[in-house]
Amino acid sequence: MKRVLHTPEGVRDIYNLECGKKIALEANLKKVFHSYGYHDIQTPSFEYFDVFRKEIGTIPSKDLYKFFDKDGNTLALRPDITPSIARVAATLFKDETLPVRLCYTGNTFINHSNYQGRLRETTQMGAELMGDNSIEADAEMLALVIESLLTIGLKEFQLSVGNVDFFQSLIEDACLDEDAEERVRELINNRNYYGVEEFLDSIQVKRSSKEAFAALNDLVGGVMTLSQAKNIAPNSKGVMAVKRLEKIYDTLKLYGVEKFITFDLSMSGTYGYYSGIIFRCYTFGTGDAIVKGGRYDHLTEKFGKESPAIGFAIVIDELMNALVRQKVRIAYSRKNTIILYDGERSREAISLARDFRRKGKDTELLPKDAGKKLEEYVTYGNEYYASNLIYLSDTGEITMINLITGEQKTVNTTSTDRSS
Repeated sequence: MKRVLHTPEGVRDIYNLECGKKIALEANLKKVFHSYGYHDIQTPSFEYFDVFRKEIGTIPSKDLYKFFDKDGNTLALRPDITPSIARVAATLFKDETLPVRLCYTGNTFINHSNYQGRLRETTQMGAELMGDNSIEADAEMLALVIESLLTIGLKEFQLSVGNVDFFQSLIEDACLDEDAEERVRELINNRNYYGVEEFLDSIQVKRSSKEAFAALNDLVGGVMTLSQAKNIAPNSKGVMAVKRLEKIYDTLKLYGVEKFITFDLSMSGTYGYYSGIIFRCYTFGTGDAIVKGGRYDHLTEKFGKESPAIGFAIVIDELMNALVRQKVRIAYSRKNTIILYDGERSREAISLARDFRRKGKDTELLPKDAGKKLEEYVTYGNEYYASNLIYLSDTGEITMINLITGEQKTVNTTSTDRSS
């Protein structure tokens, strides 16, 4: 018995209507990116391993898909597109002194080992603003995220914003070493504040630091949360981090999108390269964030150019799941016309199809199988999301069916008409 090949765990085929809707969704998002002045860029699906090495601050090496080229160089499938963009900014745009706005669509690959059900290949769409460290740049990226989601019809979502510098100020004030810092980050990311308290007790951290970490659980909410955060900030670094968030919020009022913002001062960032504000967007119908982003002012310098930067990535697969479960319609028009014809009318069918295509109409030609009924082709047209079916019969009849409304019309043609 011949073995049937299927996809490896963590990847899947996307086809028919789902694929069409995904492409339509990406096109709508790209229009929003372009409206903000972002320019398209494509980077390779794999890079030298050094682009994603530990010092860069992306995912752990064990979660990368690694392989070798014929010269023995270690390569890796990209788990994250931002380091590739940073490499481009430091090389192709190394002499540019004005801000550079780039946007992309691409697949990322993470070899999840302990994540049942999570995709290992996902599509991301993102935008990166290089060479601008201003508060206005931070606000622009947040506004772009919100407007992108609103444009595709998503209404119920929450954009959580934090600042790595605030969290880092607590770490520094507590004098935590690298291992202790990693443990605290892990516990807080899991919202395990009892675990944080027990761990800090075990390593004898000073009381004021323990109280500050405990307070993080309550530092989630609206703009008033920032006043509370300033009160527990242990040093000027923490205070400045909160003040920057206040100024960003004021700028977002100019965009009219401040109501979608929630502040979360416990956020520390998934990636180690984040250096300022960080944000994640959540909505109903998906178990993970649909948008991940933040400022990474020191990433491009690891590739040879000092340049501040901020960016985000929309996880298209998660977004699609959320839209389906929330019953949000993805705008995707039924465009194809099917021309079905009996054998003797192939000349007319091909001529008609050519005419339709010249006029910009997507047209599919199908020779009719004598053993199949017209209804079977109507079902086929609906399954493949066509809008119209035109049947050229050997009897000289032309049957036109609107596959959206079901309306049907049949007309007779003469032999002269058919040969012309």
